[in-house]
Amino acid sequence: MEHKKIKMSALALSVLLALTACSDGDDGAQGSTGAAGQNGTDGLDGTNGSDGSAGKLTRLATVPTGAEVTGIFLSQEGDLFFNAQHPSDSNTVTNAAGKTFHTGTVGVLAGVNFNNLPETLIDSPVPVSDAERQTVMSAYGQYQVLGQTGDTYEGKLPKGLGHIYSMVGDELILENDMPDFNGFIQTGAGKGYLFTNWEMYPGGMSRMALEKDNQGSWTVTDAMMLDFDGVKGTAANCFGSVTPWNTPLTSEEWIVNSKVDTTTHPDWNNPAVMNTDIIGYMWQLTAPDAPNPYRYGYIAEVQNPTSNEPMVVKHYALGRFEHENATVMPDGKTVYLSQDDTGGVLFKFVADTPEDLSAGTLYGAKLTQDVGQNDPATTGFDVAWIELGHGDNAMIEAWIADFDGIGTDQYVEGETSYMTMADVEAWANGAATYPTVANGGGKVTAGEPMDNRAVFLESRQAARLKGATAEWRKLEGISINTKRAQEAIEGVNTIDGEDVRDAYVYLAIADLDNTLIDNEGDIQLSSRVKDCGGVYRAKLEEGYNISRIEPLVMGSTYRSSLSGAARCDVDQLSQPDNVIVMDDGRIIIGEDGFQENNTLWLYEPVKK
Repeated sequence: MEHKKIKMSALALSVLLALTACSDGDDGAQGSTGAAGQNGTDGLDGTNGSDGSAGKLTRLATVPTGAEVTGIFLSQEGDLFFNAQHPSDSNTVTNAAGKTFHTGTVGVLAGVNFNNLPETLIDSPVPVSDAERQTVMSAYGQYQVLGQTGDTYEGKLPKGLGHIYSMVGDELILENDMPDFNGFIQTGAGKGYLFTNWEMYPGGMSRMALEKDNQGSWTVTDAMMLDFDGVKGTAANCFGSVTPWNTPLTSEEWIVNSKVDTTTHPDWNNPAVMNTDIIGYMWQLTAPDAPNPYRYGYIAEVQNPTSNEPMVVKHYALGRFEHENATVMPDGKTVYLSQDDTGGVLFKFVADTPEDLSAGTLYGAKLTQDVGQNDPATTGFDVAWIELGHGDNAMIEAWIADFDGIGTDQYVEGETSYMTMADVEAWANGAATYPTVANGGGKVTAGEPMDNRAVFLESRQAARLKGATAEWRKLEGISINTKRAQEAIEGVNTIDGEDVRDAYVYLAIADLDNTLIDNEGDIQLSSRVKDCGGVYRAKLEEGYNISRIEPLVMGSTYRSSLSGAARCDVDQLSQPDNVIVMDDGRIIIGEDGFQENNTLWLYEPVKK
């Protein structure tokens, strides 16, 4: 540094000389110490430094050509399970273990604890070669195939994994290549049961007994397909969850054949569609009996899941619609449920008794969009809950049974054998009786005293006519982290090393189009993101209620002038299907889109 000369005035110089002269005398006695001054006010806190990973998507893995990412499940020990659903049957490349991904595949990223990842994360590359496109690529761990459609496990499962047979006569109906939800029930260190949905008409659920070695590789020691005969079979088993009391829930989705303004389609028992529509498989399932459409479209619970004979119970009280997922809150009573359809509803169920989903009250969500906004990345919604009705499994099953035995011989063109819109409207308007057939009523209930069956058999229409918002489009996975939610709401210390004050319900939306962007009703978003989709979340409040939904991370701007995968940026979300929440608040998202290789993403919210 350059030193500058100091100039002094004559007065300043004389003062300095006088002070110097005074220093030659003797020092006086030390004076007493004065009282301490008051502390100054604290300065403002500085802003926190930014986290380099917050708000960033990390590509954990990609699945083979033609497949979507399904079955994301993170075990207590950090094992990340996921599936390659319906990969292209033209895939021919084999991976290092000699597996070809040309049919439904269940697997796990072996050899890594996803609860203990490095602080700085790397991305798995975007596949380029055929070898990369036709196999599973991952940033961490190696994808180990646990099972593929038809596997018999050396005779332990002689009928084949994912194979669905008729209830009478053991006739093979289909070889299902659509594994979806995974749920792992741990029974000890490095071992447990993996439950997997098989999503088709008819559907199913498998159970594999798994054991992990010291290097993180797995062995299937036993396998079975669960018996759904006691509930007349199952269908379109999509995503699911594991309850706080450790039982798997499986969701029956697109078996409910209705639209935003209709009830169950009259073609269910139309003999003309039996050989041209997959609904004919349901008739093969129950033959010689006719299948009742009102026996499908529910959440089913696997009780006693680790026993030799797990028992399946359908919870009719949670409503009938295209169930993507049901997630139970830590109180064991509150359940949030997503309807995966165009014009769907967000539902809530509150059970009468904790850990018993057989009876309770069903609600539909009424949304109010933020004023002055419509961009999906910034627009949120206030939520109010509309009570629809109270019911229990036994009462609802009796209503369902009224529609048993309706065969193809009872089909009449232009009429329906099932509930009608006039039936639901009469219920919504508080009518004392069901309308007659002449007045548009269904044949089964015509003129009968009114009851609440519309709430539980035609749940979307009941909710819509009572004022709930029926405008969601592909409302997919709905998820929480149970431990974070419990600590935030109940104050129980469940997350080590973190004081969790806030917890969220996360909702994936595959497509932000159709009823979300039609400029009508409660939701009127712009079409900027469209089919690229996004993830929303809702902060949990007292009693595990939610009253506000906000966007978290959206896909890129939809590029309508392009075609194929280029319409959505490969480095951003593209049609997110399901989401799970890690103990540390990060989320894992699986894609079901038109990318050549759909991605398994990890995302760290700026605020967890």
